[in-house]
Amino acid sequence: MSFLGHFQIFLFLYALLLLSAQSRKTEHDTESSDDGAEGQRWAVLVAGSKEYENYRHQADICHAYQILRKGGLKDENIIVFMFDDIALNPKNPKRGVIINRPGGEDVYQGVPKDYTGEAVNVENFLNVILGNKSGHGKVVKSGPNDNIFIYYADHGATGFMSMPTGEALYAEDFIKVLERMHLLKRYKKMVIYIEACESGSMFEGLLKTNLNIYAVTASNAKDSSYGIYCGDTYPPSPPEYNGLCLGDEFSVSWLEDSELHDMRKETLKQQYQVVKRRTRSSHVCRFGSEELLNDYLVSYIGTNPENKNFSLAALTASQISNLSLVNTREIPLLYLQKKIQNAPVGSPERQEAQKNLIDEMNHRKQIDQNIIEILRVSLNQTNVLDLLTSTRTTGQPLVDDWDCFKTLVKSFKNQCGAKMEYGMKYAGALANICNMGVDVKQHLHRQGNKTQTFFWFPSILSPFLGSQDTAAYTSASIERSAMSLRINLHASYVSPDISLAFVVATEMTLLVHFGVDELPG
Repeated sequence: MSFLGHFQIFLFLYALLLLSAQSRKTEHDTESSDDGAEGQRWAVLVAGSKEYENYRHQADICHAYQILRKGGLKDENIIVFMFDDIALNPKNPKRGVIINRPGGEDVYQGVPKDYTGEAVNVENFLNVILGNKSGHGKVVKSGPNDNIFIYYADHGATGFMSMPTGEALYAEDFIKVLERMHLLKRYKKMVIYIEACESGSMFEGLLKTNLNIYAVTASNAKDSSYGIYCGDTYPPSPPEYNGLCLGDEFSVSWLEDSELHDMRKETLKQQYQVVKRRTRSSHVCRFGSEELLNDYLVSYIGTNPENKNFSLAALTASQISNLSLVNTREIPLLYLQKKIQNAPVGSPERQEAQKNLIDEMNHRKQIDQNIIEILRVSLNQTNVLDLLTSTRTTGQPLVDDWDCFKTLVKSFKNQCGAKMEYGMKYAGALANICNMGVDVKQHLHRQGNKTQTFFWFPSILSPFLGSQDTAAYTSASIERSAMSLRINLHASYVSPDISLAFVVATEMTLLVHFGVDELPG
């Protein structure tokens, strides 16, 4: 063959190599838009809880960070919110280490501490995704050709999700910010994954389909979400974790799926189908722009080069057994029960865990009674049990009057002591009050001048604790447990027999059972 022939073959092979390299770059990067302009990938990861018992949320978020980094996203384009009180917590059996599954690798190492402690709040989160410099750290500096991925793991309730400090993130406020981002052309496409109880209510009837936003939630507007890799389940968390859940069912499903496959070949729709099939205890839902379903995951979370030979057909994450799941609202009880089992009889650790378990159980009983009376008095109805769990039909937002709903939620939390782990499962019942036309602000204003402060002392606590539970408390511990309540006293609600009095209390209506002959104070 002549020199010219060899040269032509060389040019042909060289051109093929260039074409192949460019194709791989486009597949791996996928940072070029349809119109040819280059864009960037951004990710915001939020663990919306604190305290060691909520280990799983920060474990999920740290795991997601590791996947994004291996997928090619840069640290400057990943923004992490987490209270950061888990890894070095004295209760952590592996100090400085966080794992997301039994025997798993450390997912905490290298995670940037962009927003920690008090900085993990709604104001900073919304400023970050809007690109507003809040003075605390990085923000999303995205433009019209950029893709954004948001992953939020947290406690949730109908219509909102918690933050470790400050106000909750309400669905209405979140949607308004997303719509503003769209108006300002702060992104090209956006994908949102949410792990929380009743997380479908964050988008149901609210997220428009023309915003180029695709959202997936761990549950619908009514379901709880579930923890995984807990004690006494299969596979269990190591015994030294005292039954603590290392992850969440929905989160582990998408995280482990992303670890296994080449994200250049798996679409959002394919991952949704895998995660929906694998998440068996809650109803995984999707909302928003279905045009994004055929996008490859690499466009949002990248892909690990080590997985380039893997495919959906070749390897699929194992099915999760129902035996491995715990309702997230029961996780604090499971943790305390395991601590009692594992602590020596008579030890201070066992006594403290027993006291905390009794306190939590009685708090839950009180919340159950409170919400029923709130519904009865607010709606002037006697049969209200159906309103505890009922919500609007699919496709409708939780509530129309969000100011009414926010007022009730804040009152229920602040005055009744309702916590995200349990009490706020009744948020849908509060929404029903607003949907039935109760003028909450006028009601609260009317009650405002009729307050009187009372105190609960040991003799008053005994009906709540029961005789054998009361005996477990020392007088000093009961003194420390004495609570002050602001009570709106209404004579029309007090029976002649004051020992059986039902007193409407707090800014709204709180049912208090007094097991004494006269009111204290």
